[in-house]
Amino acid sequence: MENATPAVSMRGITKTFGPVVANDHVDLDIRKGEILALLGENGSGKTTLMNMLSGIYYPDEGQIFINGEEVSIQSPKDAFRYGIGMIHQHFKLVDVFTATENIILGLEEKGRLDRAAAAQRIRQICDLYGFQVDPDRKIYQMSVSQKQTVEIVKALYRGADILILDEPTAVLTPQETEKLFAVLRNMRADGKAIIIITHKLHEVEELSDRVVVLRRGSYIGEMLTKDTNPQEMTNMMVGRAVTLNIRRPDPVGQKPRIEIKGLTVTSPDGVLKLDHIYFDIRAGEILGVAGISGSGQKELLESIAGLQRVESGSILYVDDDGKKEELVGKDPLEIQHMGVALSFVPEDRLGMGLVGNMDLSENMMLRSFREGHSVFTNRKNPHALAEKVVEELEVNTPGVSTPVRRLSGGNVQKVLVGREIASSPKVLLTAYAVRGLDINSSYTIYDLLNRQKEAGVAVVYVGEDLDVLLELADRIVVLCGGRVSGIVDGRTADKNEVGMMMTKLGGSRRVEEEQ
Repeated sequence: MENATPAVSMRGITKTFGPVVANDHVDLDIRKGEILALLGENGSGKTTLMNMLSGIYYPDEGQIFINGEEVSIQSPKDAFRYGIGMIHQHFKLVDVFTATENIILGLEEKGRLDRAAAAQRIRQICDLYGFQVDPDRKIYQMSVSQKQTVEIVKALYRGADILILDEPTAVLTPQETEKLFAVLRNMRADGKAIIIITHKLHEVEELSDRVVVLRRGSYIGEMLTKDTNPQEMTNMMVGRAVTLNIRRPDPVGQKPRIEIKGLTVTSPDGVLKLDHIYFDIRAGEILGVAGISGSGQKELLESIAGLQRVESGSILYVDDDGKKEELVGKDPLEIQHMGVALSFVPEDRLGMGLVGNMDLSENMMLRSFREGHSVFTNRKNPHALAEKVVEELEVNTPGVSTPVRRLSGGNVQKVLVGREIASSPKVLLTAYAVRGLDINSSYTIYDLLNRQKEAGVAVVYVGEDLDVLLELADRIVVLCGGRVSGIVDGRTADKNEVGMMMTKLGGSRRVEEEQ
């Protein structure tokens, strides 16, 4: 197998964006019948490198060989012609179309497109690899995991032998992740070459055959997965020894800070998002919120922050003297003044959280412009605050006057989270604070959240990675379809049990006890 011609050989691949060198003379081989994990910190050039293979970018220098022949990949269409398919983090599907319609969209086939024949071929692909897809189901009726499956089947339908998956398990439950891994192993057995870009090292260990590490755009090294471990992989990615344990200090004080009673929220189009939920948020603890995407996490945090219209129920803020005040009906700015900070890292980080054309210090000012003075600790000016966030969170930027849109996604995220923490809140609501962040940056943010907890702040952490929730949170509220299906102790909870609660209302008994 070692002597066989690689499915892909990249030689001397270089790509720059202005002064930033994203890839610097990278050599990489991808072999048939193997799963290769591509690792590196944010901004190390992993996605850029794969975007060149899939035709989104064109290299400034270097050569790409497919099955030993040099090729020029100038568009995603070229990539498909060479059997390369990339499944991105954000799916490119048309919601109102069926799975079949999405899969055949844009294909030029002779004669009229025969949907029945296409659906039949899709079923054959599904049977071959173990996918579960209903070809006639519309995309908007599907779960995240089903949409991802449609993307993979779309690539296979178009003849892909080389598949690139960018953060494939970011929003999957443990059970869905297992299903995906089973399918990928079947594809490997069929001789496909598979590349996964991921930050989850336990998944790298479980799934991949070989690991390649990039650091600051350069190829650092590779090893067989069976010969390495998470510690060695992390040290290679970061370039120095890194501690891989998430601290979990004991909760401090644990007085109720927010009491949620019978909270019900309906979306503008009449869909029930939260259905009579009850629980409390305590000072000096990290409360994790688990649930598959779209289970009401966003609506929950936005209700507390005053950004979401509440149908019925109550959200009580409890001050240090035990006095209770109703948050429902209050203006978001009033709630912010009471010390409730919302750090929501949206999928569209720039659309919702920051202004791309403004620089770092100007984005810091967004937090306080309505009062005409700073709400930050020690009344520091936004410029000094930006410098503090850059230094503490190791934001990779030429300087605080750099426009935010020039930063990599992970660095944008650090600015978002750092800005909220800097406002010295009583309650810190964080959603997807480490979404897409590399392991080193993630640990920096976990540490920041723990420091907030130790200072007596009530921290709410909505996260997608169940392993992290179980290591970081003191208690975990599990949401399923807008209802609380269980409240578990983070120190003793079982990952599979929580996964089951996320997909069906299995654990209601604990909710009654909490109430």
